[in-house]
Amino acid sequence: MKILSARFVLSATEPSHYPPPLLPEIAFAGRSNVGKSSLINILLKRRGLARTSNTPGRTQEINFFTVNDRIAFVDLPGYGYAKVPEAIRKRWGPMVETYLAERETLRLVVLILDIRRDPSQQDRQMIDWLQFYRLPFLVVLTKIDKVSRMELGRRQHLIGELLDLSNAAGPISFSGKDGTGKDLLWRQIEKVLGSNP
Repeated sequence: MKILSARFVLSATEPSHYPPPLLPEIAFAGRSNVGKSSLINILLKRRGLARTSNTPGRTQEINFFTVNDRIAFVDLPGYGYAKVPEAIRKRWGPMVETYLAERETLRLVVLILDIRRDPSQQDRQMIDWLQFYRLPFLVVLTKIDKVSRMELGRRQHLIGELLDLSNAAGPISFSGKDGTGKDLLWRQIEKVLGSNP
């Protein structure tokens, strides 16, 4: 997709704060510090649009962006970081599940995993939620530049088996350094939007 415009819209913690449901939405989910914001910036060719940080747990709200005034990207807060205050950890589950359950314009969830780590309990819980709400999802494996080519294939196969992704597309391997996987991910997003405008 040719990116003509990409802009931050707002941050929200509850449905009354969401922007009006006018555009199809692609949501990005994953553990803290897995590279969600970096992935969004690379897809949109906008450095710093989605705030990145070396500190896990920085994104604590649901962040909405518009792309070409045609679709919306939604950066969900990362899960699984122990040093986030307890009150925020307790708020995360209901906040994200409410979005997943009630947002009628949600078309696809991109679930991002670090290829070097086995899926966590929270990763599995996220997939359970997505399957329960019958939401299309796609698994993207980041940080592939940190493993060898041989290890890449082995890890990709293992994670697919551990998550039982036999009936799902992916996983897609993605590099934030050279953009590997970016075009394939855009094709999957456009396929979903084309079949479900």
